[in-house]
Amino acid sequence: MLTLKIAWRNIFRQKRRTVLTVLTMFGGFTLSALSIGWADGTYNRIIEMFTRNRLGHVQIHAAGYLDKPSLYRKIDDFTRVGDIVENTEGVMAWTPRLYSAGLASVGEKTAGVQIIGIDPVRESKATRFEKKIIKGVTFSEVPSHEAILGKGAARTLHAEPGDEIVVVSQGADGSIANDLYDIVGIAESGDAAMDQSAFYLNLADAQELLVLGGSIHEMVIIADKLDDVPEVTERIREGLNDANLEIAPWQEFARSFYVAMEADKKGSWVMLFIVIMIVAIGVLNTVLMTVLERTREYGVLRAVGTRPPQIFKLVIIEVSLKAIISIIIGLILSLVINYYFSVHGVPMPMSFTYGGMEFTHYYSEVNAHSLYLPAITVMFSALFISIFPAIKAARIAPARALRSH
Repeated sequence: MLTLKIAWRNIFRQKRRTVLTVLTMFGGFTLSALSIGWADGTYNRIIEMFTRNRLGHVQIHAAGYLDKPSLYRKIDDFTRVGDIVENTEGVMAWTPRLYSAGLASVGEKTAGVQIIGIDPVRESKATRFEKKIIKGVTFSEVPSHEAILGKGAARTLHAEPGDEIVVVSQGADGSIANDLYDIVGIAESGDAAMDQSAFYLNLADAQELLVLGGSIHEMVIIADKLDDVPEVTERIREGLNDANLEIAPWQEFARSFYVAMEADKKGSWVMLFIVIMIVAIGVLNTVLMTVLERTREYGVLRAVGTRPPQIFKLVIIEVSLKAIISIIIGLILSLVINYYFSVHGVPMPMSFTYGGMEFTHYYSEVNAHSLYLPAITVMFSALFISIFPAIKAARIAPARALRSH
């Protein structure tokens, strides 16, 4: 306790040097907190955009479907599965989908398409499908032989809302599936490759076309929070307890995207390392200068019986107190700045639209990760770098120190 009191008084004896040291560590903390919050906000917004508006946070398929998609690998009792999913804690919405390949024709234009059967009501609730319509209207709630084309597919087929389109595919019973539909809208999902072949049908119309009865190929689930996806996935697995179904979070069914995001995130560690070096060099410089200037003082302490470990501890505690003050001030400022930018953001030089959503700002994020990591970084780097000056102070020879000026 006595050492702590002495250390507390010492940090105010040289106010200018203390302020410079505190500012160095405070700047490192704040810069780290802002960079981490900014990176997390950017990445999470991209992930949310990628999952919530198209793929979902969790998907359910028949066993083996993801490895080798097939018309016959289907979920037959999806309403029962949907009831269980809907009652699972953390689930906000779910929607069924059906997939197949086909050949579509509008007038003299023909192109290969991916048939996607959706439930208009559930799809809009889960992935905001109605906001992806850039021309025309969305589906009627009642199946009415309507079709919506992806932006690229519509361009290839020279199709517009109001045109008729013929599609040919293969039914699940081996028959030739073909029918005529009215184009009611054109959609833009944000995925140019998908829009190049997307051919949306009402789920009931698609099931009738492909002779699939009440079956589907995929269930897309939206969680309340992105951070809760692992827990929600486990709850769904436990609730279904069905070996014939595969329940996968977005990190699995969108593996390439997940790996790309993780690789990009690692780039932020470079910034953190640079901040650590700045803090370390600043602390080393100021603490070492303090030790050199206080050589006579440490010599007196040694002469009156103070042991080297006590002097070592004194220097370490002084640096620790400065680091704690820096962290407290940085914590307050970082919270304010990150919160402001998480609400208001920073305007982009040019806005863009993705999946029916317009993005005009970059946003930060307030989370524990952006606070405790800089705090640990500043504290440990300050303590580590102060070990050498502390050892130097502890090893000062009393006789030589008392002769110094």
